[in-house]
Amino acid sequence: MRIDIITVLPELLQSPLNYSILKRAQDKNLVEIVVHNLRDYSLDKHRKVDDYPFGGEAGMVMKIEPVDRVITQLKSEREYDEVIFTTPDGEQFDQPMANQLSMAGNLIILCGHYKGIDYRIREHFITKEVTIGDYVLTGGELAAAIMCDAIVRLIPGAIGDEQSALSDSFQDNLLAPPVYTRPAEYKGWRVPDVLLSGHQRKIDEWKHEQSLERTRRLRPDLLK
Repeated sequence: MRIDIITVLPELLQSPLNYSILKRAQDKNLVEIVVHNLRDYSLDKHRKVDDYPFGGEAGMVMKIEPVDRVITQLKSEREYDEVIFTTPDGEQFDQPMANQLSMAGNLIILCGHYKGIDYRIREHFITKEVTIGDYVLTGGELAAAIMCDAIVRLIPGAIGDEQSALSDSFQDNLLAPPVYTRPAEYKGWRVPDVLLSGHQRKIDEWKHEQSLERTRRLRPDLLK
């Protein structure tokens, strides 16, 4: 898989993309993540990529020309499954979407910034508009990093135990059950006896019951 991220703040992505699972996946050649500075595609002598909006609204808008140049160049080099735009008014990013995108070959993520982007970009270049929540960030870089983490960890070989990803919260529209480790007793607080029983069927039943209980209590909307 290859993920190309287009941003006006490439420095903001250096740390999250180069540690932990994302770094290991890149070191294993399971994924290639390339960050493109949108200013490199500006013809303006000051590398300007934004301008005032028509109509007099406050704020600045990302210009269409540099975005056109970078996307056109990337698409001339390979085919992309999706060209994603991070925006507060996009489709909610969730585990099923992460699962779907993890099976893609190549992705482009355009990080929104300023007041937004020239709407013609959304009309003619973007294939998927995505939000990570109902709030506004300064830019889409953190959203892009979150999406990369959620997607890449699902690629076979990215994490040591592939079954671990399959038992994460939201994979089956349920929250994950409680987890415990040694010591079995600490300050009088005991691990549930069933987890120490060695009886796998009973353990699996307990985990499922706990997932249902936690989902009903904390996220009943998932059960709809």
